[in-house]
Amino acid sequence: MATKITCKRPNFGNSRSHAKNQGNKIQKLNFQTITVDGVKVKVTAREKRTLDKATTVKETKTTNVEE
Repeated sequence: MATKITCKRPNFGNSRSHAKNQGNKIQKLNFQTITVDGVKVKVTAREKRTLDKATTVKETKTTNVEE
């Protein structure tokens, strides 16, 4: 089972229609499961994008140094 490492929480609010019907609404986080060092981890889509960006920058820096 994947472990959740983020501290973010869902957003809460109220939904209101033109007919004045009201209710609660919750915006849940967009969790993605990735593998980091052989361990499955649940991170948000934004955190996944940041991690992917950091690893590609790290790889390009190492390849540029070797050339």
